[in-house]
Amino acid sequence: MELLQKIISLLNDWLWSYVLIALLIFMGLYFTFRTKFVQFRYFREMFRVIAESPNQKGSISSLQAFFISTASRVGTGNLAGVALAISLGGPGAVFWMWLIALIGGASSFVESTLAQIYKVKDGSNYRGGPAYYMERGLNKRWMGIIFAVLITFSFGLVFNSVQANTITFAFENAFDVDRTIVGIMITVLTAIIIFGGVKRVAVATSIIVPVMAGLYLLVAIYVLLTNITDVPSMFSLIIKDAFGIGPAVGGTLGAAVMMGIKRGLFSNEAGMGSAPNAAATAEVSHPVKQGLIQTLGVFTDTLLVCSATAFMILLSGEYTKEGLDGIALTQAALSAHIGGWAEEFVAICVFLFAFSSVIGNYYYGETNIEFIQSSKTALFVYRLAVVGMVIWGSLASLELVWSLADLFMALMAIINLIAIFMLGKVAFAALADYMEQRKSGKNPVFYARNIGIHNTDCWDEPYEEWRKEA
Repeated sequence: MELLQKIISLLNDWLWSYVLIALLIFMGLYFTFRTKFVQFRYFREMFRVIAESPNQKGSISSLQAFFISTASRVGTGNLAGVALAISLGGPGAVFWMWLIALIGGASSFVESTLAQIYKVKDGSNYRGGPAYYMERGLNKRWMGIIFAVLITFSFGLVFNSVQANTITFAFENAFDVDRTIVGIMITVLTAIIIFGGVKRVAVATSIIVPVMAGLYLLVAIYVLLTNITDVPSMFSLIIKDAFGIGPAVGGTLGAAVMMGIKRGLFSNEAGMGSAPNAAATAEVSHPVKQGLIQTLGVFTDTLLVCSATAFMILLSGEYTKEGLDGIALTQAALSAHIGGWAEEFVAICVFLFAFSSVIGNYYYGETNIEFIQSSKTALFVYRLAVVGMVIWGSLASLELVWSLADLFMALMAIINLIAIFMLGKVAFAALADYMEQRKSGKNPVFYARNIGIHNTDCWDEPYEEWRKEA
């Protein structure tokens, strides 16, 4: 087991230090320039389209798809991951988290637009994602199967054990509750939701996500207002530390870059290939709409929630103390700001953040199980495996599991980035089609033939209702 841990750690160090960081930055910049800065130019448009309702009753709306992906994005990475990045990489890691989100927004736009273009019908709903656009867009089913296996294992199983582990530790520390009891409670709640199908997942996340993010951001705003005079010096510290100006605080320049990008990707998932699985579920008149909405999800995760955690930690000064990292650092920072009840508050936030991630992560596995083979038996076995990993993760020591999660996440991202680079021209053409219709004063409607593609399941024939509106 120790040898396996060393091998996985070596692979992680190589992939994260060289291959993935270079790919993420290159692809983010490439898509940013090729889309003419879509993540900034159409920021207002993101808010306009997110409020649209689906025409077909019972379908999943753009907003619900946004909540499914946000449920997965906004998890322990926003609390424990940000704290870990600061403790190991210093305050400068926050800047690199911001940067990877800003340029990664373009990668997120491309992958989510492609997921919508190549989605398939699933009764009254839809499913899709990287595996589907690898098969239909690239004609490489083998590539899709590899991706489907990686995401099912990493998100559906490994990441869910990590999320459950964080919940039980937080409750044990805050309330002195036995981890077994908390683990059983999480497992039962998970089973109730995931055995209800994707619609129940959408409903659950649409309730949990706004509540958890709203509560957390309100506390962060309070902390910022009560420390308003220290905010300028905090921003100065982040920028200086990011470029190695002045004395190092908590880490070297290299550590700041690597930890910021690594934890930023783990949190916002831009380019990783996970969020497109949620993006494909929405019923929209044009794929670009969901591409824009998922870009907003990257900004919500990193620029709002991750920044909230970072600001509270940096303004507290707790990150300079020895022996504090992860969720313990976040709890200590909040305690310094709001008093003794912070530990309990963080534990509740951890529960909401991590449990919503369990639900969102589960769905990513489900849609990829369906891609490999549409089988009720396989889906039932997968659901049992998810429940089993939740209870196991609630009680296990997870050093090896965390390392496996990082390795699988890196492999997923690399495969997905290669695929969206090869299919980028399809997303660029869809964006041009969308903006042309918007400039004509229309509500854009997509037809696959208009951009010269075929082999789509949902866009070959017009949606009559959408055509009437346009």
